[in-house]
Amino acid sequence: MSGDAARSLHPRFPNLDAAVVQGYLDAPETVVAEIVDGELSLMPRPRPRHAHAATRLAGELRAFGNPRGDEPGGWVLLIEPELELGAKPDVLIPDLAGWRRERVPPGFLQADELTLTPDWVCEVLSPSTSRFDRKRKLPIYHREGVGHAWLLDPAQRSLEVFRRTPEGWLLVGDHDGADVVRAEPFAAVALDLSMLWVE
Repeated sequence: MSGDAARSLHPRFPNLDAAVVQGYLDAPETVVAEIVDGELSLMPRPRPRHAHAATRLAGELRAFGNPRGDEPGGWVLLIEPELELGAKPDVLIPDLAGWRRERVPPGFLQADELTLTPDWVCEVLSPSTSRFDRKRKLPIYHREGVGHAWLLDPAQRSLEVFRRTPEGWLLVGDHDGADVVRAEPFAAVALDLSMLWVE
């Protein structure tokens, strides 16, 4: 390897093209920067309706991540974690992600990079990201062993719940409007979808 090529490698991302890495590192805070299949993706920051749905969903799932009394608990839940998954890696930022607490090693939340595959992810769809989330990110989540994926669409007021199978994602729930659902993997608590939408 030439000296110039060696210098171009970033110690955190040695398998990625230097220009992609630099674009990712230099991305302004006004966009969501991800690296998918070795390519840089820059998406606009979520609109208020999108952010509202994600925030409300995080609140509705509080019983799993921050339980009180006899609530189920058992999870570490994060909003917009930066995940580094796979050998290259892919750098993905789901709207929410969760890890079963028994899988989380000591110091997990103090680490500079999150490389442990989540057990659950949720992407909140918008017109500008829907196809990208479905066609580009969901296959990576499946490849890396994520157990469940949710697609929440505030515009359509819908929630799609997917379970990972060896063959691909299996749609196990397709809910909308004001449904009250018990959705995998958080079926222990009923989720009132009407709480997620902007009136």
